[in-house]
Amino acid sequence: MSATAAPSSPHVMNTYGRLPIALSHGQGCRVWDTEGRAYLDGLGGIAVNTLGHNHPELVPALQDQVSKLIHSSNYYHVPGQEQLAAKLTELSGLTNAFFCCTGLEANEAALKLARKFGHDKGIERPEIVVYEAAFHGRSIATLSATGNPKVQKGFGPLVEGFIRVPLNDIEALKKATEGNPNVVAVFFETIQGEGGIHPMRWEYLRQVRQLCDDRDWLMMIDEVQCGMGRTGKWFAHQWAGIKPDVMPLAKGLGSGVPIGAVVAGPRAANLFGPGNHGTTFGGNPLAMRAGIETIRIMEEHKLLDNAANVGAHLKGALERELGGLPGVKEIRGQGLMLGIELDRPCGVILNRACEAGLLLSVTADSVIRLVPPLILSVAEADEIVAILVPIVKAFLAEPTP
Repeated sequence: MSATAAPSSPHVMNTYGRLPIALSHGQGCRVWDTEGRAYLDGLGGIAVNTLGHNHPELVPALQDQVSKLIHSSNYYHVPGQEQLAAKLTELSGLTNAFFCCTGLEANEAALKLARKFGHDKGIERPEIVVYEAAFHGRSIATLSATGNPKVQKGFGPLVEGFIRVPLNDIEALKKATEGNPNVVAVFFETIQGEGGIHPMRWEYLRQVRQLCDDRDWLMMIDEVQCGMGRTGKWFAHQWAGIKPDVMPLAKGLGSGVPIGAVVAGPRAANLFGPGNHGTTFGGNPLAMRAGIETIRIMEEHKLLDNAANVGAHLKGALERELGGLPGVKEIRGQGLMLGIELDRPCGVILNRACEAGLLLSVTADSVIRLVPPLILSVAEADEIVAILVPIVKAFLAEPTP
C-alpha cells in the first residue's frame, strides 16, 4: 500500500485528503479493506461507531426498523422521538430535545436558540462567547463560531456576533464581556476534539456556570464529540457536576446512523415555537431507533465503565511508553478520547499507522487522536500501544526538516 493519498474520484468533489484504502466491512473493533487487509479501529469513524461494527444487538434492531419505516415526516408524530427525548433528558437532567441529522445542525440550532433568547429579551444584536481552537462545524454560522483560521479561509465574510476568548481563563472571559449588554451565551466543547483534545478544567466549568447564572446567559456545551459516554460519563461536563442550558449532540448517539440532537433545560427549552426551526430528515424513525438501541446497549453492557477503565489503561500505557520522551509535549484527554501532542507536525503518522494496521487521526497538525469504539478491550488497547509507540518513536528520531 502506498503511503501517498489515492487520487480522488473524477466524479466526487475533492474535499477530503483520503488514505489509499476503502473499507469493506467490520466486526467489533476491527475493519477490513476491499483488499482483505485488517485494521484495528482506533478512530471509530471519528467518535461515531460507539458499538463498533456489526454489533449483534444493534444490527437486527436496525434491520427490523428498515423493514417497517425509515422516514415519515415531522408533519406527523414520530413515537421514537418521544422515547429518545425522554431518555436523553433523563440522562442529562434537562427537559426537552430537538432532533436533526448532524453535529453541525445541532450546533446551528444552538446558535439560533441563543439569538432567540437575546431577541426575546429585547437585544437586537445578540453576541455569543466562543473559544480559541474551537470547532463547531462548517456551515457559515458554525464556521464563524469555530476558532480555526485555516478552515475559515476563503469563506468570508463570516457571521458577526461572536466574542472569542482563551480556554480555562475566567478572568479573560470576564474582561472580554465586561459591560457588554449584548452577550447572551457562552458556547464551547467540554473537550475540544478537532482543536487537539484540549479539556476544559472542571473548576473552570463551574466558574462559567456561575457567571452565566449571574449574568443571565445561556451556557451551551457542544458535546458532539466528547459526549455519549466517551469520557466515562454520559456527557463530559458531568465530571464537573454542572448542567448546561443547551447541549448539542451527534456522532456517537446513533452508532453510525446519522443523527443529531439539541437537548435543552428550562431556560432554553421553550424558546422555539412552530415554524422557528425544522428539518426534513431530523428525527426520522430509523435514526431514532438507532439512538434508542445505542443507549440501551450501552447501559446493559456498562460501556461507560468500560470507556473509563479501558481509557485509563490506554492512557497510562501511552504515558509509560511515550511520556517524557523528547518531542512528546503532552498526553491528555479522558476515557476513550485521547490525544498525544508532539512538538512538530506529524500528519505522516496517519499513513504509517494505517500501513501498520491501525486507524487513527492527526488533528491540529501535531496531535495524534484516538477515539475508538467504546467496546474496546484492554487487549485491544494494548495492541494500539504496541503498534503506535514504535511509529511515534521512529518519527521523533527522524531529523526535523
